[in-house]
Amino acid sequence: MPTLHYGQPRYRVIAAELRKRIENGVIPPGTLLPTEGTLTAEFRASRGTIRKAIAVLREDGLASTAHGRGTYAHANPRFHESGQRGDLEIRQREVTADEELATLFGVEVGEILIEHESVTRRDMQVEVVVRSYRLCQSRR
Repeated sequence: MPTLHYGQPRYRVIAAELRKRIENGVIPPGTLLPTEGTLTAEFRASRGTIRKAIAVLREDGLASTAHGRGTYAHANPRFHESGQRGDLEIRQREVTADEELATLFGVEVGEILIEHESVTRRDMQVEVVVRSYRLCQSRR
């Protein structure tokens, strides 16, 4: 459990810890954050407090929530000269494992994987593309 920072609301302390994990790569971009249940147990906080912490991450561009799928981490958002964030586009789709992915995941070639792609643009130019893969839930 992280050290508490007195004088800050609890949800901000939790958001700061999750931000640190995302920025340090403990939670890599494109991967799911731990579930609300896992976070409530880890931080010994209510579900509402966890939801507020995740909302802070979403507002800061470090996470996005896909209904029914969970909350995904994003790379630290880029800022324009004016201080505004670049555009972030998120896509998710099913793909079949090629030889390289099949070897990495220890599955057969052709197995279904979920590809999560985050594209950051600034001034209409692609700046960062992050792709991550995971096993399809229905295939486990």
